[in-house]
Amino acid sequence: MAEWTADEVLDARGLSCPMPILKTKKIMKKLSPGQILEIQGTDPGTRNDLPAFTERSGDEFLGEEQQDGYISFYVKKG
Repeated sequence: MAEWTADEVLDARGLSCPMPILKTKKIMKKLSPGQILEIQGTDPGTRNDLPAFTERSGDEFLGEEQQDGYISFYVKKG
């Protein structure tokens, strides 16, 4: 169980690069500072792409959690 509570959830399961990041970017624009987005994904490249994206965007990568068949990634709006 994640230690974060998501304000918004993005289901990016089945999508491959660059779609999870592009969809994340679009949703993050709508969030208020401090809100948390959970990205549910199956593309292993997201493990590298998402932390790199947050470094550039000024948002905070909180971590990831392995689920049954996918990974939940957590990003906090900066």
